[in-house]
Amino acid sequence: MQMRENDRVRIELGEDGVAQVRLTRAEKMNALDGEMFDRLIEAGQALHDMKGLRAVVLSGEGRAFCAGLDLASFGGGRDRSQEPPLTERTYGNANRAQQVAMQWRKLPVPVVAAVHGVCFGGGLQIASGADIRVVAPDTRMAVMEMKWGLVPDMGGIALWRGLVRDDVLRELTYTNREFSGEEAHAIGLATYVEADPHARATEIAATIADRNPHAMRGAKRLINAMADKSTDDLLMDESLEQHPLLGSKNQMEAVMAGMQKRKAAYEDV
Repeated sequence: MQMRENDRVRIELGEDGVAQVRLTRAEKMNALDGEMFDRLIEAGQALHDMKGLRAVVLSGEGRAFCAGLDLASFGGGRDRSQEPPLTERTYGNANRAQQVAMQWRKLPVPVVAAVHGVCFGGGLQIASGADIRVVAPDTRMAVMEMKWGLVPDMGGIALWRGLVRDDVLRELTYTNREFSGEEAHAIGLATYVEADPHARATEIAATIADRNPHAMRGAKRLINAMADKSTDDLLMDESLEQHPLLGSKNQMEAVMAGMQKRKAAYEDV
């Protein structure tokens, strides 16, 4: 893992293959400045290539998951002359800001976000990049960009597709009103509401890590493709994913472990 020690993001990989990824700018409620953007992208790259990785828990230290953009760092007086235009695709299909949120969906393993405190703007888009979101009931959340005369531009529109009803997403975006973790669950932005979201997220990640890692990565690829591909293409993708799994060492281990009621011992990807 090539992740430099820093004061923005920390990664700890457990023996079960679950990586705890924590935003560590607690004194600023994990607000996003340029350094945070860089370290988050660096973390995503490190995770993508990490040996033995089976699942990720994404959380924020201190009083918040992420309060969104650090306005002091991204104020109107900033010199943008050396920055690439937002339309330039510097990370595959995304620009730098979009990659900060989209990379969690692009990781080959499932990501579970544990959200508490405040989750505004860019923070909400980062959490939305996770496969699963566990949110504290009193979390303060908002699609905040319209307050600052902007539109969501960190992948939120792509990530919210299929999660939130169209008219609800419009209302949240147009008004930038706050909503709670409880409401987030009701409208589809939260998977679970839990008083201790980190504990539940870690429990879910541990369950994921106890499954055939080759099958898990295949399942994520299939579900990622679901919104954009035709039925015919998805049916073929299912077959292409399943064919190498059938009779493979890890698939047979899953069967034997289930029959013998023991923990499976998988070969990592």
